[in-house]
Parts: sequence; C-alpha cells; structure tokens
Amino acid sequence: MQVKIDTKEKFHVITIHESELTANMTEEIHISLLTHLKNRTKNVVLDLKDIKKLDDAAAETLINIQQTFYEQGASFVICELQPEVQKMLDGMGLLEVMNEVPTEMEAIDIIHMEEIERELLEGDLG
Repeated sequence: MQVKIDTKEKFHVITIHESELTANMTEEIHISLLTHLKNRTKNVVLDLKDIKKLDDAAAETLINIQQTFYEQGASFVICELQPEVQKMLDGMGLLEVMNEVPTEMEAIDIIHMEEIERELLEGDLG
C-alpha cells in the first residue's frame, strides 16, 4: 500500500495513494494508523482523495479506527472523499458516524478545535 505521511506539530496527514481499499488491506491500514496513537503527535487526518472504491470491510475498519482514536483522546478526521465513496458509505449508514469533511484544511481546523476542547476539559477536571 502506497502511503504519504506529512507530519505537523499537532497532527499527521496521511494520504493513501491507491485507487481502492479492500478487505485484504484492512489489517495493514489498522496497524499503520493505530501506531500513531503511540506517538507524541497522535492526531490523524486521513486523506482519501485517490480512493475510488472502498469495500465494506475497509469502511468498517475506518469506523473502528476512528472510534479507537477518540477513546484514546486523539482526533481522526477523514477528508477528500470521492463522490462514489461517499455514496457507498452513505448507503451503508456509515457516513453519518464518520468524522468526515470535504477538504484537508477543514480537517485541520477540526483537529485544532478538538485539541482546544480537550485542553479546556482537562482544565475543568484538574
């Protein structure tokens, strides 16, 4: 699987350079994305602009990864979904539970807002 990782101060932008995400790729996706939770910079923007087809198992894996990130106090935002992938996810009822936005810039904004929210919540608890 071809992947480009661009590391910033508060997040990583991970772009998957494949035309399709299939069931046999899900373990590799799972392992490669969850390893970021062990880093100091945990937040991830997943750019799927090159993905033209996503199978059910890969879609479910992305939802599970997103849930794991939020359980660990980190952000996971998907951006640049192609219309055919959006339609497929919507048909499965998954688009509404995904943290998904049209552009990378919007994904970065969400990560910054969630970071501020976590800091405020920590301040209230501390």
